[in-house]
Amino acid sequence: MAAAWRRERPGTPTDSIEIVTPIWRLAKLFADDRTRVLRAAGIDAATLDLLSVLRRSGPPYALSTRRIARSTLVTAGAVSQRVARAERDGLVRRSAGSSGRRTVLVSLTPAGHALVEDSVDSVLGREASLVEGLSGAERTVLVGLLEKLDGAVRRRLDP
Repeated sequence: MAAAWRRERPGTPTDSIEIVTPIWRLAKLFADDRTRVLRAAGIDAATLDLLSVLRRSGPPYALSTRRIARSTLVTAGAVSQRVARAERDGLVRRSAGSSGRRTVLVSLTPAGHALVEDSVDSVLGREASLVEGLSGAERTVLVGLLEKLDGAVRRRLDP
């Protein structure tokens, strides 16, 4: 692809194609596969994201909506919608926080805890099998390079 652009449009910056295009392709493959695994587990990605943030927080598995928004990188409105849907499904419970009258605390219910336990095993187990083609040393190198690229891109994009 890069060679074709260089041939057809000499001078076009093509250095990123061999990095960005495979990342986009892999992201699509991973996302499509994760959607299939989640569907089989009976959960959607947004709900898994919410339940996972709560589960990773440790006992008592409760966070403010503000902390959830920071951890999930979604807007407060999106968190509110996710929490409302999960609460309706019996997966989380909302309560008033102790730090302020406008603070809302979200906690896992036993049903939410059980669902996230099963779903995380399904998703992470599947994704572990997808990256088995890389040795441990290759994974370590790739993780370092991806962290470096992530930091550089974030610095370029942050105002």
